[in-house]
Amino acid sequence: MEGEFNSTTELHKLAPSFVPRPHAWGKFHVVNPVTHFFLCDFIDMENKMPDPVPFCARLAEIHLNSQSPTGQFGFAVPNCHGKILQSNDWDPNWTSFFTKLLVSFFQIEIGINGPRPVYEQAFEVIVKTVIPQLLDPLQADGRVLKPSLVHGDLWEENAAINLSTGEPVMFDASAFYGHHEYDLGPWRRKTIKFGRSYFNQYLRNVPPSEPVEQWDDRVRLYSLKFNIAHMIGWPGAPFVREEYALLTV
Repeated sequence: MEGEFNSTTELHKLAPSFVPRPHAWGKFHVVNPVTHFFLCDFIDMENKMPDPVPFCARLAEIHLNSQSPTGQFGFAVPNCHGKILQSNDWDPNWTSFFTKLLVSFFQIEIGINGPRPVYEQAFEVIVKTVIPQLLDPLQADGRVLKPSLVHGDLWEENAAINLSTGEPVMFDASAFYGHHEYDLGPWRRKTIKFGRSYFNQYLRNVPPSEPVEQWDDRVRLYSLKFNIAHMIGWPGAPFVREEYALLTV
């Protein structure tokens, strides 16, 4: 709860009409079960996809206007993606940060769903070859990659329409300072409703990072973390491991 409170606080500072105002978090005085709480403004919401134009504009504003307090990638306190504790210690290198994040989720997934040699071999290729090929260029040849505040789990269940204003809202964040394109990773998943219109609108506000020709591959790489998270939350789902095989073809 502390992680979600801090995630929401940082996002709300940058977009107060887009993210609910957080008020408090804490622990109930009960021993069994251990129970925590998180309080934020109540927003009467409609559970439908928001208009991509204002939604992507608000998201882009957060990405463009945020500043990492350390100038590095990471977050000030531990937080969770769903029920999964994220590896978000400060790191000056995005390749290193993302690799640690992905590996930590992979290890949890293997522990839940069991080993599978082909899948594990494919993951080793991704870590040793694919990630450096796609992410190292972001901070090579004099390029500077700004750590931007990302929502961290941006899919349709964490976005809605404010019925009082008609404006989009987002919530239930697992934020950290990372590459802004990371927030587009969930949208690349096959089952997510954020489709091409959202990509197009976002790119009207924030063009692809250099090298531009690797943009789609980077977003596809980021989507794997969310596929693994799905496997952890819904053990036995088959498509995640197939995605790894496809990525290494």
